[in-house]
Amino acid sequence: MKVVAMIPARLASSRLPEKMILDLCGLPVILRTYEAVKATGLFDEVIVVTDSKKIATLTEGHGALTILSQKDHETGSDRIAEAAEGVQADIIINVQGDEPFIDSNSLRELITCFREDHEQLIDLASLMVAITDKTSIDNPNVVKVVTDLTGKALYFSRLAIPFHRDPSPTIRCYKHKGVYAFRRSALLEFPKLIMGPLERAEKIEAIRYLEHGKRLQMIETSVDAPGIDTRADLEDAVANFKKLNS
Repeated sequence: MKVVAMIPARLASSRLPEKMILDLCGLPVILRTYEAVKATGLFDEVIVVTDSKKIATLTEGHGALTILSQKDHETGSDRIAEAAEGVQADIIINVQGDEPFIDSNSLRELITCFREDHEQLIDLASLMVAITDKTSIDNPNVVKVVTDLTGKALYFSRLAIPFHRDPSPTIRCYKHKGVYAFRRSALLEFPKLIMGPLERAEKIEAIRYLEHGKRLQMIETSVDAPGIDTRADLEDAVANFKKLNS
């Protein structure tokens, strides 16, 4: 089974302009993420996918295999799907370009999920982490997910789900981590699927799979590796990187 990691990287960012090329202790954010994914040793190839010639020049100069998008895309999955057309792989894992602290054990669990799916019933898999603080639960920027008893995703929402009518410590709330593992055939089909009303309302691309009846396996992780969306996030990332490498 050939497993490839693809790292989407856009130069534009609504909250932190050009964040992918900002310095993180001597290397740009995108290259820190690339090196972290490569260092896991889990992938046959690690590929940066970008719509920016500026980023492509940077990553190619670092020796990273890079694919420059030829089209504009609404979602990261659409961008990855275009790149996947020219890549031979069984499983493709999408790791966001602003996650330099991605957890290797979580990535390994995603791959194992497909290795053990002998009947090929799973179309894609993703990560979730339990959250307990009310601020995060009520934050619409934190996407929540609920699953069935076998871990298949039932729904994603920016609202607090499930709603606790009678609060119980046995019912937990889960945050969706935006790391996706695709069976290649499912990924290539994604751009052909029409955006449904629920995805349009929530602005969560994973919902498109559910609206079209796809099977999305959620894997619980205990590691909530931080991404970089704001200047404060970048400052925290610098401090964390120095701590891990001191």
